[in-house]
Order: sequence, then C-alpha cells, then structure tokens
Amino acid sequence: QVQVAESGGGWVQAGDSLRLSCTASERAFTTYAVGWFRRAPGKEREFVADITWRQGFTDYADFVKGRFTISRDNDKKTAYLQMDTLKPEDTGVYYCAVRGIAPQWEGWGQGTQVTVSS
Repeated sequence: QVQVAESGGGWVQAGDSLRLSCTASERAFTTYAVGWFRRAPGKEREFVADITWRQGFTDYADFVKGRFTISRDNDKKTAYLQMDTLKPEDTGVYYCAVRGIAPQWEGWGQGTQVTVSS
C-alpha cells in the first residue's frame, strides 16, 4: 500500500505563498490519483484539490480556485500544492492521500500545519 508524507507547512501572513509536498513511499504512486485535503480548527476535513495519475487532470474546491495549484512529478514520487494569496481561513492541517482503483482515498499522511495570520 502506498503511504505518503506531507511537508512544507508553516506560519505565514495573509497574501503570502507556501508550497506543500506529498512524497510517496512506493513507485506505484505513479499510478494513483493524489488528493489534498485540509481540516480547519473545529471543522471537518474537506477536499482541496486532486490530480489524476495519467493525464494529470485536476480538480479544485471552489474556495481555492485561482489561488492553489496542484501538480505532480512522478519521477520524484511527489505531488505539490502551490498555495498563493493565502487567507486566514486557509489555516488548518493539510493532508494528502492517494486513490487507485478503489473509490476511497487511502495512504493518509500525518498532515502538515499551515497557519495564516491576518
């Protein structure tokens, strides 16, 4: 089973940028879709963005469209989430996961904290 680990979180001010990384343990990562999710304080985990493994098709939650960009480098077994124009409401723990043939997301990482101050 593919496991992933997130990195790149930090504390920034509103309007700043961060790039998160999601690195996989297995080469099979290249055949999985990758998704980014987040959990804000006191809220449920929510979908942020995902990218397919073959064509690299992407999908975004409405609240990040135009500000966040998901990408992947299969040679490095890594996916990225470029976050620009960050807002305080983007604060939360960001997680990545993978999805193969089965419909559910799996291989969840421990998450990386993103804090955006106003």
